[in-house]
Amino acid sequence: MIETVDNPSNAVEWALAEIDILAKASEELDRVVEIDILAKAPFNVPHVSSKDTVVCGYFIPKGSQVLLSRPGLGRNPRVWDEPLRFRPERHVHDEDSVVVLTDPELHMLSFSTGRRGCPGVVLGSTLSTMLLARLIQCFAWRPPLSTNTIDLAESENDLALAKPLIAHAVPRLNSQIYL
Repeated sequence: MIETVDNPSNAVEWALAEIDILAKASEELDRVVEIDILAKAPFNVPHVSSKDTVVCGYFIPKGSQVLLSRPGLGRNPRVWDEPLRFRPERHVHDEDSVVVLTDPELHMLSFSTGRRGCPGVVLGSTLSTMLLARLIQCFAWRPPLSTNTIDLAESENDLALAKPLIAHAVPRLNSQIYL
């Protein structure tokens, strides 16, 4: 499954269908990885400065470990106008703009940076874009039938939603498309 990338949703669907294997995998992970480790990790992996340097007026000696806070970067009001509002258009300056998901100025940190940056940045960006485009094209999305709102509260520990997303998908295309 790993070597043939169809799309993330199909791979996940097939993996989740193997309930017995998932239970065994969960047990193995619980033995090796602390169960709430992700809740304690709002920072990226440490980087080590290769020489003395100054960043934003702070002296960082050679050999220092530097931790970059993803929430701190993404919510910086000195960089972003209204940082807590979802405004994707802030990344598109004109109709020919290309949205770049890596930023050497560290205004955002979507795939890490430097030598430890994600080698799959192009693949991950492409698959995420394709998946989102398919979901938007194929369905009209609505709040759940039981309420008129979707809770957009952010988790205190990371950049995820505080509560799982619950939304109602209404098919938009010919029913034969969904078979």
